[in-house]
Order: sequence, then structure tokens, then C-alpha cells
Amino acid sequence: MSVRDLSVTFPQREGNAVQAVRGISYDVYPGEFLGIVGESGSGKSVSSLAVMGLLPSTAQITGAIEFEGQSLLGLDDNRLSKIRGKDLAMVFQDPLSALTPVYTVGDQIAEALRLHDSHLSAGAAAARAVELLKVVGIPDAERRAKAFPHEYSGGMRQRAMIAMAIANDPKVILADEPTTALDVTIQAQILEVLETAKEITGASIVLITHDLGVVAGHADRVGVMYAGKLVEMGTTEDVFTAPQMPYSIGLLRSVPNMLTAGTHRLVPLEGRPPSLASLPQGCPFAARCPIAIDACREVEPSLVAHDPAEPEHVSACIRAGEIVGGELLRSEVFPRPEAMPADERAETDGGPVLDVDGLKRHFPLMRGSVFPRRVGTVRAVDGVSFTLRPGRTLGLVGESGCGKTTTILEVMEMAAPQHGAITIEGVDVASASKKQIKKLRRDVQIVFQDPMGAIDPRLPVGEVITEPLWVQGVPKAERDQRVTELLELVGLDPAMADRYPHEFSGGQRQRIGIARALSTNPAVLILDEPVSALDVSIQAGVINLLEDLRERLGLSYLFVAHDLAVVRQIADDVAVMYLGAIVEQGPIADVFSNPRHPYTKALISAAPIPDPRIDLGRTRILLNGDLPSPTQEITGCRFRTRCPLYALLDEGAQELCRASDPVLTPHGRTRVACHHADRSALVDDAALQPAS
Repeated sequence: MSVRDLSVTFPQREGNAVQAVRGISYDVYPGEFLGIVGESGSGKSVSSLAVMGLLPSTAQITGAIEFEGQSLLGLDDNRLSKIRGKDLAMVFQDPLSALTPVYTVGDQIAEALRLHDSHLSAGAAAARAVELLKVVGIPDAERRAKAFPHEYSGGMRQRAMIAMAIANDPKVILADEPTTALDVTIQAQILEVLETAKEITGASIVLITHDLGVVAGHADRVGVMYAGKLVEMGTTEDVFTAPQMPYSIGLLRSVPNMLTAGTHRLVPLEGRPPSLASLPQGCPFAARCPIAIDACREVEPSLVAHDPAEPEHVSACIRAGEIVGGELLRSEVFPRPEAMPADERAETDGGPVLDVDGLKRHFPLMRGSVFPRRVGTVRAVDGVSFTLRPGRTLGLVGESGCGKTTTILEVMEMAAPQHGAITIEGVDVASASKKQIKKLRRDVQIVFQDPMGAIDPRLPVGEVITEPLWVQGVPKAERDQRVTELLELVGLDPAMADRYPHEFSGGQRQRIGIARALSTNPAVLILDEPVSALDVSIQAGVINLLEDLRERLGLSYLFVAHDLAVVRQIADDVAVMYLGAIVEQGPIADVFSNPRHPYTKALISAAPIPDPRIDLGRTRILLNGDLPSPTQEITGCRFRTRCPLYALLDEGAQELCRASDPVLTPHGRTRVACHHADRSALVDDAALQPAS
């Protein structure tokens, strides 16, 4: 497949047209894995939809898209439909929206087969659909083929989409952010399925993603997009180890690496991408580029080679030759911010600021509307215990549905728990008076995952930030003074206090959410996935801000996340949750360098590392299936249904796993809930055997 000078423009009723894609060119070779990366709004997804012919009729498309010598842009929808789904296939970002909710998954895969093979009988198509579901790792495929999309988990839906994509042995598969909304363990499974699909069909894969770690471990070549254009392209190793475009350098230095996270600060990319409706003259990255000169603002550079030894490595920067020649060091293009001076750090000591002991939160599962009856129990949190000390960060990690958010909401509710105890600054919330609870609400604040959903869009940000103070009865003059202090503290201009939330970028809105949480001078901040919705370049600035605030103000953080690299960057201690319980906890360096629970091993091995030299040589421990439902009754160890160690044990050891639910027991500086933690190295040995 060949794309030449592809441009996509969306006319607007008022104002300038949006130039979503601007003259990109690339080739896809047989059997190749091509990655295309960039921030949100860079034009990645629009370019793939243009290739598939799925853009709205209002889009103005110019350039050329050729597939096996045939131009696709000149084809009508009827002729394009004969190629689309057969020779060209696509895996969409949101499979729930892409699958039809009123047809079974098996019927939808069979439909894709029969559309391109009129001689195939309904029975043969149904049988082939079951085979395809087995290929992508769907358990009990015969039964699952008769289920509807809403009955599948997120990971299973994405596998079904891949099964549909490979049904007709395509020559090119375009995968648009196929792992974005998935947990790291499911992400590893999906990427493994894509690799399997590539081997079975011999197809080329174009992977569109913002996750540099995913590209590092799978792509042969990578293209970097910015403001609708490709700004760098080359082999994955060349682009990752010797980037030539300042944007690529900054992007790579802004990503936390799980192996080095916590040893140095991240490099934020200041500013935001330009509007595609009003692009500046010259290089679109010049406003954010620390090495931009006047010539950069005059003419937009073309994508050309700057290193005679690497003619396939091209970049769009007039100073790339200086970077290649060593006159400009990559480490100096985007230097790492300095750590906070010791004399500016707050002193922290004393007893725990938060202590949770044996916390349980179960919800009844009811059926029937007229005469409701209890048919089961959702064990959202099932015996969680941890301690948070002054000035430290505790990371709470695990797959979606493991009980992380329910745990922090129980803490924030400050009411007597169903079971166990929550103690904040020495006060047991179950027996605290209303006056004590009011004070505790000042001392414990929360930063939500979606800042736009957590703040009132009708209020200027000055009022948004000081709303907690208004609830506490603080006078207006004092609130107004506090707004200026807080905006400066989180790196925003105090003059922005009169603006409304929609006028800010995602990173700025998250800073506003942090300022609001800090307004009451809390001792504890609970951070619920605070950077998961942000691009990596913006994410780095927010993480650096959180680290600075913790050190300057002596704050304690309870940090909930699924990104293990981010957790390692900011946390001192970590607790790994599975099905409502903590299965391993301890100092983060100990847990990450020597995980003892099989689940922790799988989580860490599945997390991508943005370095192809390391990631390609890693051995991954893949878990079977998805996280079980918290309503499911599992006797003994709750993890044994997916445990890679369980399958390697003898019958006597397996019987112990089936009969008894393990409790957290000390192993060095960590505590592990596994009967056979001392034998967990068997999992690593078993994972190495197929690789060798």
C-alpha cells in the first residue's frame, strides 16, 4: 500500500477549514508492522479513516492512496466495499460502538465472511466464525459466538473485532488505538493476538497509537505525526535511540520508563499543538520548540534525510543536521528539570495520616422489580488494609474492576464502613463527631480522573477553585486572595481566574483540579487516575507538579492508577489489588525489582517499555482471560483461576490453593498473599521456555 501527499480538510460553516491531514506520504510493505504515533489531534486516526474510505462526505481528500497498484480515492463506495473488509481490514478503538448491539458476535463475523464469499453457506460461515474466535483466544468459543457484544468484556470485544478483521485473510490491517482503553494485562493479550493474526494471514499491520511503549515492542518502522503532518519516520530503533526532530526528542523524554522511573524527573513539552484551522507560518512546532530560530518561523520544513548513513531515517526540521552531527545534544534540546532544592522541602514526621484496616464493601445483587430478592453479592472491596505516612505516596494498582476506586470512595465518604476501620489523622471515622468530620474533610481532598466532569462549567475557575473554602465558611476576601496563591502554585497565570473551564487545555484543567483540592491546605490528596486522560507530553508536566507540591507542602498522596510506569515515577510504596483484595504490597523498588506474587509478575511483564532494544527482548507472562466478576464465588485463592503458577504446581500444592485463601505474609520488606510465593520463580522459568 502506498500513500502519497494525502491531505484531508474539513470545511467549516464559519471560520477557516480544519486541515486535519496535510500532505503525508508513506509506504506499507508486505508483512511489515508500521507504527504511527503522536498526540491527540495530530491527524493519526483521520489518515487511517481516509485510507479505508470511511470519512464523511463533507471531507475534502486530495493526494493518492494506492493498494496493489489500484487507486482507492477514485472508487465509489460499492467498489471500495469489495476491497474493504477483504484485502483492507480495520480494528477500531471502541469495539462496543463498532459492533452491532442487536446481532450476536458470531453472526457479525459470519456476515463479514459471506459478504466477500457468496458461495459460503450459513453453516460453514458460522463454523468459521467459531474457529476465528478460538484463534484470537476467546474461551468457550462455541457458546461465546452466540452471545451479544454487551455480554463480552472490553478485552474480549477487541479480540472479536480482530477476529472479524482477519476473517478474509486481509493483506493490510489498520489498527486504530486498539489497546487504549484496556488494562495492561489485556493490552498485552491483544498485541499478542495482533502478532498472531499477522503470522497467520501474512498481513501488514499499521498500528495507530499514542503509546510509545506499544510501538517500541512491536513495530518495524515508526512515523511521528504533529499538526497533521509526518515530522519523522524511520526504523523503530533509529527513531527511539537517535531521534532527529525536536518534537520526537521531547515526546520520548516525557514518557516514564518503568525501568528508570523515579530516578529522574520527566521532561514536559510546554504549550499545546496549534489549531489546525489557523496554523502559524513556518514550522508548526516552533512555538513549543526550545531550539527554534527565526528561520523556523518562515518556511515549513520538508521531510528529508539528514544522516547519509541512514537514508531511510527522515525528519522535518532545519536543525536536524546539527542534532545528527552532535552540535546540538539531544539531552540539551529538552533538558530535564532540576529537582527541588533540599531547603525548600517540607519536613514530615509523625504517625500515619491514613490507616485502613480490614475494609470491606459488599453490594447486594438484586433481581425483580416488584418483589426484589437478593441473588448474590458484589464483593467490591474484600478486606483491604494499608497505611499512608506523612510526605509519602502510596500507589494503588490493579486491573479495572479490582476495587481501587471503591476503596478511595470509602475513604472519602468518611462514614462507618460495613466492616473494618478507617482512621484519618488518628481519628476513627466511625465514631467521629460532625465537627471532627468537617475538619477531616478539609484535610483529605480528591483529584478526579476527568477534570471537566468534576468541575462546574458554568463557574469561572476562580470560583471553582475556592468552592471548598466557601463550603467551609471562609470569607470572600480570603477566598479571592487564595485564588491568586493557588494558580501560581500550580503554574497558571492568576489573570486566568475569570476564565471558564472550556477555555483551558486538558493539562490546564487538571492543574485547576489540583488547585481546587489544595485550597483547604489538606494533609492527604487522593488522586484517582489523574493523568490517564492526558497526552504523554502534558502528563509529564502534571506529574512533575505533583512531585513538587508533595515535597514543598509535605503532602501525602494515595495515587490510584493502572499505568505502572507512572506509579513507579511518583510512588514510594505500592499495593497491588486483585478482586477486591491486596495481593502484594511494600516499597515500590522492592516490589518492582523482585515481584513475588504471580499476578504482580504478570502486571509488570505486560507493561510496555519505550525502548525497542529492551522491550523486544523481554519475556512476557500472559494471563488467561479477563478479571472474573466480583459476584463470582471462588473458593480458596481468588487468583487461581488465572494463575500461571497454579498450573505448574503438583496436586498437593494446588489443593492448598483451592482450599484456602492466602493472607498477606512478610517476605523480606514486602508482604505477599500467596501460598507459594517462594516458588514464583517457576513462572519466569516457564515463560522463558517458549522464548528459547
